[in-house]
Amino acid sequence: MKNGQFEDILIYFSKSLLGKDDETEILWDLAKNCISKLDFVDCVVYLIDHENKLLIQKAAYGPKNPKDKTLYKPVEISIGEGITGHVALTGMAEIVENTSNDPRYIKDDELRLSEICVPISYENTMYGVIDCEHPDEGFFNAQHLKMLTAIASICAIKIKNVRATKTLLDEQERLYKIKEEMLGLKLKALNAQLNPHFVFNTLNAIQSLVISGERKVVMKYLSIFSKLLRFYLKNLERDVVTLMDEVDMLHWYLKLQSLRYDHRFEYSISIDQDLENGEAIIPCFPILTLLETIIEHAIYDENEKQELEIVFKVIDTKIMLEIDHKKANNKPIHYRDGYKERMANWEGQIPTNSLPIQISTKPPIDGPITGSNKICLQLPNMQ
Repeated sequence: MKNGQFEDILIYFSKSLLGKDDETEILWDLAKNCISKLDFVDCVVYLIDHENKLLIQKAAYGPKNPKDKTLYKPVEISIGEGITGHVALTGMAEIVENTSNDPRYIKDDELRLSEICVPISYENTMYGVIDCEHPDEGFFNAQHLKMLTAIASICAIKIKNVRATKTLLDEQERLYKIKEEMLGLKLKALNAQLNPHFVFNTLNAIQSLVISGERKVVMKYLSIFSKLLRFYLKNLERDVVTLMDEVDMLHWYLKLQSLRYDHRFEYSISIDQDLENGEAIIPCFPILTLLETIIEHAIYDENEKQELEIVFKVIDTKIMLEIDHKKANNKPIHYRDGYKERMANWEGQIPTNSLPIQISTKPPIDGPITGSNKICLQLPNMQ
């Protein structure tokens, strides 16, 4: 092979890759439009499946490619098996002058006496193997090896760039989905905070205090109401919030709900000392939507006092929230019709696929109602 032909093939292959952003297109271009210029009669391009430790045929030139971009009886080779698998294992190119004398040789569609195998690798990362065969003994030479090694290097760099771009695009899509899910969660939280019934009933309760002349109490609850609204507006564009800010918001929300329901429930919020001293950061709003579901479906017409015990704990890098809902006398809690469906729907709306949030209930949502209801929410510390 003349040096001019060598350079022409490399220039052609480099140019042909410029507009390609798909691995399959790259490998078929390598096999059909590049290897064919070397006057080889057979070539198969493999990619490595690192998870299963296999070489997978992806493209071919010659008998393995009878038509278009199809493979004839594609096979999978274990890494380390045969000449091709050995090259994938060692990362070292090989020329076998007579395959009949090499016990590693694996006959595919027919016996060919010469074989050249070159790894597709870059920066100590193995992507695949180029495997070419020829019926004549001793057909492949050092010039062929030099050419295939250069082609394989160009191919490896291109595959690396394509995969890096795909990883970046996948991550961007994942973050976009998270933002969409968080926006949906914020809208649900807005509905919980500014639900017409909640706002009207809260203002109505404050109005009753005005009529009764309890000025100091009125000012107290108006201040709480305004703080709650400011909190929401401040965090509307945010995906996360500090735990201590979230706790302040929950205090305001629960105080207003207690006022709405004529103090038919009491609540407490306790926090691990480690969390009080740190700067834990959690996703915005899932806790509020959960509490809104519990309160609106359990305390609406109960005369007996109920209790909500809310505990924040730190476990490794996670924040565990436990909500224990019960009556003071431990009698069964009567939930409004639709509570179980609403809870199941709430679980389904939390974006656990993109945020590592784990949810559990005792008893299970579809189980019988007992004297207490405990819900555990494991949140990521996104500090």
